[in-house]
Amino acid sequence: MNIGEIRNVNDRLTGSIATRTIDLPRIGLRKVESMNPRAPVYEVLALNVARRWVQVGALWEAASKKTGEVFLAGNIDDPSLPEPLPVALFPSEDGGYTIAWRRETVRAEFGGGFGASTRSYDEQPQDRGFGESTASSNGALMGAGADLDDEVPFG
Repeated sequence: MNIGEIRNVNDRLTGSIATRTIDLPRIGLRKVESMNPRAPVYEVLALNVARRWVQVGALWEAASKKTGEVFLAGNIDDPSLPEPLPVALFPSEDGGYTIAWRRETVRAEFGGGFGASTRSYDEQPQDRGFGESTASSNGALMGAGADLDDEVPFG
């Protein structure tokens, strides 16, 4: 699913990303200068509410195992987001990129390596919470060994 685009205007890569819950109307790509072969190719920057550019992600070069197509892949992340947004950027004819949202299961097809699981949602462990509940079916505290009225010292 395409969620945005980056255009090359006056040698600056700028664009936007929009989903049902995320709206980044001004984003930019800044080339990373590094001799480290594991360094990202670009930093993803976004214009914040104070109109300052802040880093919200990074992109690495990747290639499809099936077609050999080269693209950029990484995540958009910020404390205001509920979880990182995995993205893939595919070159467009104007020198920019089309931004696509990447589902976890697609990552394995494109070589993985971005810290994500290759399992589908249905294969994920279903117990991803904080353990058993301390509330009974009527809402009373159980199994914690303390009454709600007990004073707990802070110290």
